[in-house]
Amino acid sequence: MDSSLVSVALGSAPRLLLVSAVAVLVFYLGLAIRRLWFHPLAKYPGPRLAAITNVPYSIDYLSGRQPYRLLKLHEKYGPIVRIAPNELSFSTAQSWKDIYGPRKGHHPFVKAPFYDGNMFSDMAHSIASECDPAKHAVMRKYLANAFTERSLREQEAIIGGHVDAFISKIGELGSAKEGIDLTRWFHLLTLDIIGDLAFGQSFGGIESGKTNSWIEAVIGSMGQFELADTFGRFPWVGKALITLNRGAVDKLLASAREHQAYTVDLIKKRLARDTGRKDFITCLLEGGEGQNQMSEIELAAHSSDFVIAGSETTATTLAVVVFYLCKDPSLMEELQREVRSSFDSYESINSTNTARLRYLHAVCQEALRICPPVPLGLPRIVPPGGDTVDGQFLPQGTVVSTHPLAATLSETNFADPWKFDPQRWLSPDNRDCLEASQPFSLGTRVCIGRALGLLELRTVLSKMLFKYSLSLVDPTLDWHKDVEMHVLWKKPSMRVKVEPI
Repeated sequence: MDSSLVSVALGSAPRLLLVSAVAVLVFYLGLAIRRLWFHPLAKYPGPRLAAITNVPYSIDYLSGRQPYRLLKLHEKYGPIVRIAPNELSFSTAQSWKDIYGPRKGHHPFVKAPFYDGNMFSDMAHSIASECDPAKHAVMRKYLANAFTERSLREQEAIIGGHVDAFISKIGELGSAKEGIDLTRWFHLLTLDIIGDLAFGQSFGGIESGKTNSWIEAVIGSMGQFELADTFGRFPWVGKALITLNRGAVDKLLASAREHQAYTVDLIKKRLARDTGRKDFITCLLEGGEGQNQMSEIELAAHSSDFVIAGSETTATTLAVVVFYLCKDPSLMEELQREVRSSFDSYESINSTNTARLRYLHAVCQEALRICPPVPLGLPRIVPPGGDTVDGQFLPQGTVVSTHPLAATLSETNFADPWKFDPQRWLSPDNRDCLEASQPFSLGTRVCIGRALGLLELRTVLSKMLFKYSLSLVDPTLDWHKDVEMHVLWKKPSMRVKVEPI
């Protein structure tokens, strides 16, 4: 090659790099200007950087403290906050109804791509991850029978047996000076219950005091949601992570594969066994006959959701109730008075007669408010043609959600929102906006396991407080300071001394 041509090429290289850099800078500067001042969401308040890029959202999300960050943003900017370039967070009761509830003459707000991070979503969707409203309606129809009050009453002996084993175990272990970690034992209890209801066999956690490897894989798999959401916002991050930290990616994928394989194995064993009673798999099989017959992968996808949603959320609320009752012994005494005056004996307590305990119900409602069991704002997409949320018309494609913690700890919605006050659910003179607390969501996507969760809460708390007095070993524990969100709550250890009354 002519040396002069080489010199020209080499001499022009820095110029080309400079031109490319300037072009990239101009592009992103133009994008920032558009998003700040000319985007359809430009009029909504929020951090300027969040209006330009998804970086602040993802940093907050991965930190584990996003619920509290969004609470502060709502306190600063009001009931509507722009938390990402094309995403709004709401904190009002009306937004719950508009985003998640059915509205005559309106198209539904479908689930956002966030739900594609579900463990089985690349092979089969479950009732939790399915975005298509029509397909979801079919799933819900054949699952609903498993969660009716009547169906759950038929399972009462099974649930009660696990609760009794738990009550006995904490009495045995919790009287020592160091107490017992009730966060962990509530987790073991709810897993045993949901395992028996879903698969016809318990995981044996209360008996052994341990979780099996599959359960650890289930909980560990929640990180897949966080990474999937981040990669969806920044596709290049996923490619870079795979290149730079292959070991971490392989570990996550191995956990996911272990979870999938074990779940399918549980399904195969359950299908090969006649349990002699109805469980959740029975309902899935009966509802999936003919053209709707489900594969093992589809059954596994549903069952995986049963285990995660049916254990973690209830365990969280049980722990929250105990924490706040221990923080204010007068509340515990009042609840114990109601329980002990309502039943002549421990054996007479069941899920049906505990439903009439008004103060117990108020305590559960207050726990669900002050620490919503699902802390994440569940993202939905504004339908074609646009629609209104809380009186604001939004363009189609906008991602919206009501943020649970921002709604329930808002001084606009609740007086003294950080105070655990069951009376707010009982007093006819209360002026709180109780509809701002929707721990089970609402509309066609309302939590299908709501009745089961409340049944477990009533039964466990009634039996536990009938027999025992509880106190925190470490009174300095601060629940809201020590908890983290990784899709669901990662709860702190809570050692409690358990003493017979």
